[in-house]
Amino acid sequence: MLHPQIVPVKLSIERLRAVMARTGISRPSIYLNMKNGTFPRCFKVGIRAVGWLSSDIDAWIESRVQAGRADQADVVNVND
Repeated sequence: MLHPQIVPVKLSIERLRAVMARTGISRPSIYLNMKNGTFPRCFKVGIRAVGWLSSDIDAWIESRVQAGRADQADVVNVND
């Protein structure tokens, strides 16, 4: 019987400036989207510090790419 290989996941935390740089979204928009449930939630990493898991930001970016590609496909089909 074959056993799947367990690959350790490297977790990293990104602070707000890094998240803004990676996503191109402003601070107010990030917090508004979190409130609306359309952006990953942050968590406390210190008394006055919050962060996001890099994997959550990666997944959000990928979802936006996929949504954008789907929208482009709809536009192409409408113009045919």
